[in-house]
Amino acid sequence: MLPCQKSLFSLPADEHYLNCAYMSPLSAAVEAAGVAGVARKRVPSRLTPADFFTEADRARSLFARLINAADASRVAIVPAASYGLAIAARNLPVARGQNIVVTHEQFPANVYAWRSLAAGTGAEMRTVAPADEGAGRGRSWNARLLEAIDAQTAVVALGHVHWTDGTRFDLEAIGARAREVGAALIVDGTQSVGALPFDVAAIQPDAVVCAAYKWLMGPYSLGFAYFGPRFDHGTPLEETWIGRAGSEQFKELVNYRDDYQPGAVRYDVDVELENTITCNCSRCQRMGFVLAFAPAEKFQLKSGDESLCEYRFASKTIQHLFCRTCGVESFARGTMPDGAPVVAINVNCLSGIDPRALKSQHVDGRSA
Repeated sequence: MLPCQKSLFSLPADEHYLNCAYMSPLSAAVEAAGVAGVARKRVPSRLTPADFFTEADRARSLFARLINAADASRVAIVPAASYGLAIAARNLPVARGQNIVVTHEQFPANVYAWRSLAAGTGAEMRTVAPADEGAGRGRSWNARLLEAIDAQTAVVALGHVHWTDGTRFDLEAIGARAREVGAALIVDGTQSVGALPFDVAAIQPDAVVCAAYKWLMGPYSLGFAYFGPRFDHGTPLEETWIGRAGSEQFKELVNYRDDYQPGAVRYDVDVELENTITCNCSRCQRMGFVLAFAPAEKFQLKSGDESLCEYRFASKTIQHLFCRTCGVESFARGTMPDGAPVVAINVNCLSGIDPRALKSQHVDGRSA
């Protein structure tokens, strides 16, 4: 059993604080680090370019280790859980007729972003309530969540632990079901990370967002967000200079760049976007694909080949390739009617491209 740690805090001797689920007290060490951080700006001339990155990267690494995420570069430092969730909502393609699954009386930070997304796209907000009170309530609630996730589900957004009654959700089972239907799994870990084990490798979430002021024992207005490969080509909420590639080189900051700090699976492709298509076949319509086509010789996979899985259906002539971690299909390989090899690009995965702004031709794949 862990021995008493009260000596590490500045709590009154006669106070026994148990409400970290609301807000944790700062340890004396964290308080001192905060004061020292503020004091460093007394003499700005002593700050170096490395100071903008080194300690932040150390914090990313520590959070990545805590949640068993292999790549610390996938961790963003955010001012609040709602901020990280808003990033996720901004970058997930959701279409009319799809649904977003949340839990009953979920913490509002993990509701409002999805309500806004649903209102703007015509998607359904699907709220899953527990069946009843009493024994087995948590088990039945988890079962109802799994039943609510269907082929039209675009996003599953929930916490690891429900903030009002402590129900623990089976994220491994929910994540597996989400991947089956191609839905994104977005987890607000604020209520549990730091107090309960959280394993990104086992759960395989697309994003985990966590405010620091509860079980991470940190200050208010600070948090962390892990973003999986589904967000590698995403757009931030703010166009910060520090988020651009090469921002570590201060002398090069006015050599403005369009690319962001690096992500995971990347590819180069020379493709025309004047002739994109949408398709109403059983797969394309449900996945919301906007497709562009390029000759195979103009496509180069730069990284991530080991993360790709193959799926074939119907005539089995098209090699659909998707990430085994997040489930996103960014491209597929096939042949043209004349036998020439071709690559179909999911335009939703192209950085800086808004597929909705393209004049795509509709193809009746359902009748083909």
